[in-house]
Amino acid sequence: MAQHHHHHAKGPDLKDAARVQMIDDGHQWTEMRESVFDALATFDQPASAYDIAEKVSQARGKRVAANSVYRILDLFVGSNVARRVESANAYVANEHPGCLHDCIFLICDDCGKATHIDNDKIAGGVRHAAEGAGFKPQRPVIEVRGQCGDCAE
Repeated sequence: MAQHHHHHAKGPDLKDAARVQMIDDGHQWTEMRESVFDALATFDQPASAYDIAEKVSQARGKRVAANSVYRILDLFVGSNVARRVESANAYVANEHPGCLHDCIFLICDDCGKATHIDNDKIAGGVRHAAEGAGFKPQRPVIEVRGQCGDCAE
């Protein structure tokens, strides 16, 4: 099947799914990692490490460095708990961390919203083309910029 659908976790279910994924990958689910994930999950659009650090700093009542947040976000991306929107240098919580796919982001240039879709046929085609060129793809990045349905109206 080229396209399929997932149960998209929200709220406490999303945090539980992220925690389980991190532990399954052999990582600890620390208080700081939980704070970063909680902050990330509150954003309606991709958030930078600086945005997340500011939110965590406010919640914890002390300054948290963006460098610390970047390290945690890199760990989250590696464990499929978050996705990186490359063109915006920003992150979104992965709503189905137990399922590994090359994702496609539809990014609205007007409001900044990023919609994540899975389409294995398209992503597989990109991987196949890279392999045909003698390249070993690690993580294809597919981002489509334009206008979301709300902004286009």
